[in-house]
Amino acid sequence: MLRFVLLRLSRALLTVTICVSAVFVALRLAGDPADIMLPVDTPPDVRASYRELWGLDQPLAAQYLRYVASAVRGDFGLSFADDRPAFAAVTEALPKTLLLGSSALMLALLIGLPLGMLAALRHNRTTDRLAMAVAVFGYAIPVFFLGILLILLFALKLRVLPSAGSESVWHLILPAVTLGLPLAGRLARFARTATLEVLGKPYIRAARGRGVMPLAVIIRHALPNAAVPLLMFIGIEIGHILAGSAVVETIFAWPGIGRLLVDSVSTRDLAVVQAVIFTVTVIMVGANLLVDIVHILIDPRLGGFSRAIGRPA
Repeated sequence: MLRFVLLRLSRALLTVTICVSAVFVALRLAGDPADIMLPVDTPPDVRASYRELWGLDQPLAAQYLRYVASAVRGDFGLSFADDRPAFAAVTEALPKTLLLGSSALMLALLIGLPLGMLAALRHNRTTDRLAMAVAVFGYAIPVFFLGILLILLFALKLRVLPSAGSESVWHLILPAVTLGLPLAGRLARFARTATLEVLGKPYIRAARGRGVMPLAVIIRHALPNAAVPLLMFIGIEIGHILAGSAVVETIFAWPGIGRLLVDSVSTRDLAVVQAVIFTVTVIMVGANLLVDIVHILIDPRLGGFSRAIGRPA
C-alpha cells in the first residue's frame, strides 16, 4: 500500500511539474509577457520598469527557476487588474466552484447511477431503452444551450428561479442542473455497462443459483464490483466538471474560478491565469490520486471491501 501511494504521489508531482512548466513555455511562446499585459502605448521607461519588477529582464533559465519556486509557494505575483496577490483572487473564487461542482456531482450520482443500474437490470427491455434514451439526450445536449434554455424557462418564463448571482441556494439550482445533467447522462451509460459486465460474472450466477435474494445479489455482489470502474470514471469526470464550470459560471454569472479565468484572459491578467491553471491542475491530480487510493481499499480482489462486508476475497 505504501509503495503504491508513493508511486502515485511521485506521478502526481511529475504531472503538476509538467503543467507548471507548460504554462511557462506557453506564455513565452505567445510573446513577451510585458507586451501582452501592458498597453501598446506604454512608454519605454515604464515598460522597462515593469520588466524588471516581473523579472523579465533576467535570463530565461533564471526566470523559470524563479517561476517554479514562486509556484511552489503559491506566489504568482500581483493581479494586473486590482493589484492584489493573484492566488488570493483564486482562493476567494475557489469555494464557489467547489460548491457548484460538488452539487452537480451529487445530482449526477442521484440521477445517473440509479438510471444506469435500472437499465442494466432491465436489459434489452423497454425500461432499458427509455433509460438510455434519456441518458443520451442528457449527454448530447450542449452545456451552453441547456443553460440558456433553463434561464428562458425558469427565470424569464416562469420566474421561479434567479438567472445570475450566488447570494442564496436558489441561485445554485440552475447552474448545478446545467452542469450535472450531462454528467448524469454519461454516468448512466457507464453505470449500465459496468453493471452488465458484473452481472454476467460466474459468481453472480452462482449466488443466484444458491437462492440468494435478487436485492442481496445486487448489494453484496454486483454493487461492490461495479463500484471500482465507476469510481475511476468519477475521478476522470472531475476534470470535465472543472472544464464545464467555466462555461456555466459565465452563463449564470457565478463567481467561481471558471468565470475568473475567462475574465482574466479577456483582461490579459496573466498572473491570475497562471494561478487558476495551477490550482485546477492540483485539484485534478489530487482527485485522481485519491481515487487511486480508494481503489485499493474497495477492490474486492485486494480484499479491502470484501473483508468489510464479511465475505472471502
